[in-house]
Amino acid sequence: MALVECVPNFSEGRRPEVVDAIVAAITAVPGARRIDHSLDASHNRAVVTFVAPPEAAVEAAFRGIAKARDLIDLTRHQGEHPRIGATDVVPFVPLEGSDMAQCVRLAHELGARVGHELEIPVYFYEAAARTPARRNLPDVRNIGFEKLRVAVTTDPARTPDEGPRDHLHPTAGAVVIGARSFLIAYNVNLGTPDVAVAKDIAKRIREKDGGLKGIKAMGFFLEDLGCAQVSMNVCDFQSTGLERVYREIEQLAAERGVAIRESELVGLAPRQAVPPGLAERVKLRGFDPRTQLIEERLSA
Repeated sequence: MALVECVPNFSEGRRPEVVDAIVAAITAVPGARRIDHSLDASHNRAVVTFVAPPEAAVEAAFRGIAKARDLIDLTRHQGEHPRIGATDVVPFVPLEGSDMAQCVRLAHELGARVGHELEIPVYFYEAAARTPARRNLPDVRNIGFEKLRVAVTTDPARTPDEGPRDHLHPTAGAVVIGARSFLIAYNVNLGTPDVAVAKDIAKRIREKDGGLKGIKAMGFFLEDLGCAQVSMNVCDFQSTGLERVYREIEQLAAERGVAIRESELVGLAPRQAVPPGLAERVKLRGFDPRTQLIEERLSA
């Protein structure tokens, strides 16, 4: 049986009951299985990972987006992570028996439904992008909800791919839907509250600024921990693994007189990306292979 993974990100990390309701909507679809979800209060964001046969994956994602539209109001939302939607981004990832072309078709099918049935504007990214300028997620999401709801009325470059073309949904904003390879969300927390250090390191290591291949990075201040964080998407772990990026951050931080406090995985990672002993070497907080390796979750 063909399976795809879907990893919707929702702009809610402080109300577990809201995320639980969204997860319930997703898993109500026959064949859709949640294999992970996590909440981050500082980012005010939740990441849900589920697997399903292809058509069930579209229906499950649609129901999750619809529930988020009803429960999340971006005009009241505050958090460290950039966002343009109550459901901010929805990637499909090929697993057993599926491929990238199929995931692109699923993304476009979901986008058409979201745009027309929920009246939420949709932008397509990565392999599902309809223009080269939208392949890179940060380029689509870079101005945030508040600025985008103005820009969409005046800037043709911000015209959505599906749904309303000249306005965002008043409370749910827009959603970015795509197809991509496996991505690892990985954060490194620094032993300083100085967010300028994290932002500088993030700029040094991200690929688009001449840094490490496949690394997208931003710097944040985490109020709940009182420290700065380098938050990353590791988009090609076979080219740049977790230990490689950790050592680079460690060196750059040491040059600024700062130590690394800890690192963390958000969601799941493939077994190949977390070899034996890695968790200790990179101070990986709370790592549990039974719950954070995708192969373990699929077999369970």
